[in-house]
Amino acid sequence: MQDEPPVVVLRLGHRPGRDERMTTHVGLTARALGADRLVLEDAAAGRKETVTDITDRFGGPFEVEVTDRPLGRLRSWDGAIAHLTMYGQPVQDREDEIRTAHRDEPLLVVVGAEKVPFEVYERADFNVGVTNQPHSEIAALAVFLDRLFEGRELDRTWEDAEKRVVPKAAGKRVVDLDDEA
Repeated sequence: MQDEPPVVVLRLGHRPGRDERMTTHVGLTARALGADRLVLEDAAAGRKETVTDITDRFGGPFEVEVTDRPLGRLRSWDGAIAHLTMYGQPVQDREDEIRTAHRDEPLLVVVGAEKVPFEVYERADFNVGVTNQPHSEIAALAVFLDRLFEGRELDRTWEDAEKRVVPKAAGKRVVDLDDEA
């Protein structure tokens, strides 16, 4: 988020034909809830366009990268690494430590699509779970980012937006910001 070291979400794995919506929603969740960047594997390169389009229309900043070496990104990361896994320690028991680490250095948040290599568990500074029950990686990322930012991401200012959602008790309204100018 703005004025803090970056938070980068690494989507590790992508099963074509099965994970298109899941990977897209990982990206949209990362963007909406305060991450600065999403890194996708080559197999998920098609999801970049969708997330970039949302960023262009509803504001940023938010970047999407594609890499042919996702584990290389993990290995070369200069900062703290949090791996979201239902097998990890409860996030509520580690969130203060994660927040403290993030004050001083960038944070890489690893979100797997399938079984991740054991190396991810070994390289992570924090293997955390939002629950130790089967659940969605999208839900895990949302809860994790909300706890990391302590709700500040909900009041984020969006730059260069073309559109804005107007909150309503019922119905929907999206305004074109060019029309408001």
